[in-house]
Amino acid sequence: MVYSIQQIADAIGAEAFGNTDLIVERVTEPAMAGANDLALLTNPKFAGGLAQGSARAAMLWPGADWQELGLEAAIESPRGRYGLSGLSALMDPGQHFGAGIHASAVIDPTAEIGENVAIGPLVVIGARAKIGANSIIGPQCSVGADATLGANAYLREMVSIGARATIGARFIAQPGVRVASDGFSFVTPEKSGVEAARETLGDQGDVKSQEWTRIHSLGSVTIGDDVELGANTCIDCGTIRDTRIGNGVKMDNLVHIAHNVVIGDNTILAGQCGIAGSTVIGKNVVMGGQCGVTDNTTVGDNVIAGGATKMMSKVPAGRVVLGSPAVKMETHLEMYKGLRRLPRLIADVAKLQKTISKPDTKD
Repeated sequence: MVYSIQQIADAIGAEAFGNTDLIVERVTEPAMAGANDLALLTNPKFAGGLAQGSARAAMLWPGADWQELGLEAAIESPRGRYGLSGLSALMDPGQHFGAGIHASAVIDPTAEIGENVAIGPLVVIGARAKIGANSIIGPQCSVGADATLGANAYLREMVSIGARATIGARFIAQPGVRVASDGFSFVTPEKSGVEAARETLGDQGDVKSQEWTRIHSLGSVTIGDDVELGANTCIDCGTIRDTRIGNGVKMDNLVHIAHNVVIGDNTILAGQCGIAGSTVIGKNVVMGGQCGVTDNTTVGDNVIAGGATKMMSKVPAGRVVLGSPAVKMETHLEMYKGLRRLPRLIADVAKLQKTISKPDTKD
């Protein structure tokens, strides 16, 4: 991708300085930059890296003295990381899947394919499926019967969308995403030890060996606009109603969303998060990696959960939580400090015990 400094600045709403006609071909870190690269330097503490490379232009923090840094041209973005979002979109070379419909794709004659859709090798499109305009369906993807993909969908390789799933515009699915797999729902003919243990908080009663019987998923999955799913993320169908994912939701790799879950708009789930069945997650929630939420509970709007937090009961809106089980972050930090002090406390108590129990040696 080749652009002038001025073209890049105009595209991302930033300001350009110096030789704005200078052409750059890619974005690199300052120490690795060549003469035709744009160095990314939005934090002044990394400015020393420029001397190790050969960059003539850089994207800088606000107020930076680009001439003092020895540059011929510069771009300043008021918020560097936000500017990077536009810059990276502009410079992304893509996957080179190619245009048109590959000869090896299998498309049911009743499927509806929008204008300017690219469909890669070995793709399967089911009966009555609808693919929105300008979508890209990568190699070996599958879109099930009666599924709907909105305009500008982008499915990387080996993505599968199950039957009857409904997905909005600008959907992005990284490799291996699975949408609308069956929910993990099984039942025994009589009350199981699991049910008894849950009711009694530990006592499963007389253990009886029983077979598990499958409950089929009659619902599917509904996903809003501008949703992105990371590699190998899985979203299960609802049992009766659809599992629902709101607008603007972003999920990292290896996230699992169970049956009947509802996730509000603009929520972010980092890698390996797991949301159990029939749980409701609010809007603008942020969960760090490996967070877990129990079934049939609620996480309120604007909750932030630190990495590996386990939410086993309702979390009120706006709370910042950490730990297993989850508590307020400040409470968890105090608990952690106390835990670290335990060895010294135990040693002090042992000394006191020796002092108290020491026999009286006086005559």
